[in-house]
Amino acid sequence: MILVWGAVLGVLVGWLLGGRLRHLEQLNLRGGWLVVLALVIQLLIFPLGSGKPLISWGTAPLHFLSYACLAGFLILNLRHWPLALLAAGLIANLLVISLNSGYMPANADALRRAGKPQIATQLQQEKRVGNVVLMGEDTHLNWLGDWLYLPGWVPLATAFSPGDVAIGLGLATFFPYAMRRRW
Repeated sequence: MILVWGAVLGVLVGWLLGGRLRHLEQLNLRGGWLVVLALVIQLLIFPLGSGKPLISWGTAPLHFLSYACLAGFLILNLRHWPLALLAAGLIANLLVISLNSGYMPANADALRRAGKPQIATQLQQEKRVGNVVLMGEDTHLNWLGDWLYLPGWVPLATAFSPGDVAIGLGLATFFPYAMRRRW
């Protein structure tokens, strides 16, 4: 959920710099439905609470599909330079997911520290939960996996990856850019 925090920070910074939310309305982004589709897929294959994913079959292909939707959105909107940071984060996440057969490696300890002990326990028992796999010697590029975390007392805290940080920073720069320009 670092992405939510990046968006909130971006809107706040854009407002503090004199930007207006109505400028976002005039931005004319193409393919917004692709972002909505990617988010719906992610919510279906990854449990936000302690429960099982809503869809437990085909999570790896669905995970790839969600990233393909995001890539399509970014390609359609390349004319906005702050989206390059989002693209870098997307490429980093897609790389580690591709090398791990469609699953993001996650550190159980990071999930615990982020206040998600149920998911950490389930991940250690089952080795896979939703779109994540337990980080270990048999996973690739663990340093690009979900090993960072916000403390459990932070709203929407969870474990996240360096690619998610780049995406969050991309959102934090995109909103001020979009809010301050007149389209």
